[in-house]
Amino acid sequence: MLDERVRAVMQRLGEEDRLEREQGLPSEVRARAIAPTTGRFLFALVAHHPGCAVLELGGSRGYSSLWLGAGVRHFGGRVVSFEIDPVKCERRRENVAEAGLEDTIELVDGDALELLPPLDDVFDVVFVDAEKDDYERLFQIAREKVEPGAVLVADNVLSHEETLGAYSRARQVDPTLASVTVPLDRGLELSVVLTRSV
Repeated sequence: MLDERVRAVMQRLGEEDRLEREQGLPSEVRARAIAPTTGRFLFALVAHHPGCAVLELGGSRGYSSLWLGAGVRHFGGRVVSFEIDPVKCERRRENVAEAGLEDTIELVDGDALELLPPLDDVFDVVFVDAEKDDYERLFQIAREKVEPGAVLVADNVLSHEETLGAYSRARQVDPTLASVTVPLDRGLELSVVLTRSV
């Protein structure tokens, strides 16, 4: 699962992210990686699930992709990861290959808002960590790709509450979901699908 190749790439990416944040680089050029404890949370969420199919919306340079891919590969799962930034897409591809997870993680380069709707797949877990203004539209598209029992996780709902507070509130009043805000790191909105979308 978390072998030395994966750990080495994760450590390097985590250090890159830390240094970029300390230097105050603009968010559009930073890795914008999830916190390591959020990575472990995602790993735990998917690792026990045989054949787990994961959809990642916003892969950046691949740090979260590695946590998800390492989690699912032991029991034959897979990750489909979308990223729109061409520079980050190239780095992500290199990082996934260096970690030895290219057979587990399918990398899709481009806009998920355009490329996801025609995708004829069903996912068990969806992780959203994209541009904050796109969360609601991405959720609506992803909602059509899951069945009851699936879990959708959105990052940054507390660190960006001014933008994503409405996202969390909408999930929590949706009778087809059971949703809770998890105060881990930058805040996760975790939503379990109870019934098919109406």
